[in-house]
Amino acid sequence: MTNTHAHGHHAHGHHDYAAGHHSHDAHGADGEGMTDLLELDGEVLADYWSTALDWVRDAAAGTGAGRLLDLGAGTGTGAIGLARRFPGAEVIAVDVEPGSLALLRDKAAGLGLGERVRAVAANLDEGWPDLGVLDVTWASMSLHHMADPGRVLGDVLAATRPGGLIAVAEFAEQLRFLPDDLGFGRPGFEDRVASVRAAAHAEVMPTLGSEWAPRLADAGWEVTGEREFVIDLRPPAGSRSQAANAGEYARVWFDRLSRGLAEQLDDDDQATLAALLDRGGPRFLRDRDDLWLHGSRTVTLARRP
Repeated sequence: MTNTHAHGHHAHGHHDYAAGHHSHDAHGADGEGMTDLLELDGEVLADYWSTALDWVRDAAAGTGAGRLLDLGAGTGTGAIGLARRFPGAEVIAVDVEPGSLALLRDKAAGLGLGERVRAVAANLDEGWPDLGVLDVTWASMSLHHMADPGRVLGDVLAATRPGGLIAVAEFAEQLRFLPDDLGFGRPGFEDRVASVRAAAHAEVMPTLGSEWAPRLADAGWEVTGEREFVIDLRPPAGSRSQAANAGEYARVWFDRLSRGLAEQLDDDDQATLAALLDRGGPRFLRDRDDLWLHGSRTVTLARRP
């Protein structure tokens, strides 16, 4: 299940990257793999998504929010969630990846939301598109991909009506999947993978791990709240279908890592990774019954004065 804990107005801890909703990835993995990861994130972590978006809806209650933005929308988990929680509102879904937006359009149409969810392809590093006046913005795991997130936060502020809101979701603790002892190889495999990943990301995404409350304040926002959402899906991860999705999420995650960072692991850990990804092999990651998905995401809420 996903537990939630309320905190004060100051960000804490550190963030790390996983299923980023700004769909281009620093390590060049294929767009299809990222699409799979985004879809699985919405399915496997549905409890987190539901609780976080409910919190945003409740914060905007009574404000008459009619135009919402999903910044870095990916395949639309946030955009569709917002459309369902704000009946009658227009939701603008912005992302750089056309393939993700095509899937988002299809999903919205299939749910009868096609007239209210508008997909816009834009690279926000190249400037702010004309989106009109906004009431609420949801930015989930997207800002740390921006070359200048402070400028983007300022652009959102300028486009937001006075009293309008922004919610920034980032990782407080990176998602983990594996037990310390896999039953083969050296213990601590995922710890070493996390260290390699963090070092690589520090070079290409320097704001990953930032405290976003101060960044929002620096851009002119008034920070009004922050919550840490603890993800704790212990084995077996719910129903058979949920467990299968969790296993597939882990497989896609480590498959992307194998094509981006595997060469930075030592020989023993490369062999462990290969065994985990050996489809049909005795140690195939998706078939394990000891996966434990745990980590946390922090959502910071702010308003335009």
